[in-house]
Amino acid sequence: MSRTKTEDEIKNFFVANFASCDDPQTLWIGEIIKNGEQNYKNWQKKLQSLTYIFKEELDVIFSGGDVVSNFKVIGSKHPRIIKLYLSGKISLETLVILNKILNYKSNYDKNLVDPIWEFTSMKIEKYSPFIHIDMDKYKNIIKEFIK
Repeated sequence: MSRTKTEDEIKNFFVANFASCDDPQTLWIGEIIKNGEQNYKNWQKKLQSLTYIFKEELDVIFSGGDVVSNFKVIGSKHPRIIKLYLSGKISLETLVILNKILNYKSNYDKNLVDPIWEFTSMKIEKYSPFIHIDMDKYKNIIKEFIK
């Protein structure tokens, strides 16, 4: 692989594979050998169309109630946005972007004490440095949906 990819491409290859698996701590090298290149290509496509995907997923998020109810923690129940992620209706990238803008994760970390949230929180935290966005552009996209 080091002969065909640059150092950045190798780093992104592994990021793509860790982001696409259910549990990065149990990712097996055999899976990377078998599906790694396809995961990497899919990840590149996703990043290239990130604005479009984000808009589509915001439509899913905001079609289900008012803005606050999508993010509100009630008791120990997961907020709607996390349920949408866990059910595969929105992506990890959308969670990361929304967290970069709204910073909801720190509140969830205080109020949600369960292994599902802790794992999701860890994925958001570890994946966040690899999602580079124009904050003003994505804030404006969110404002379009909130109006």
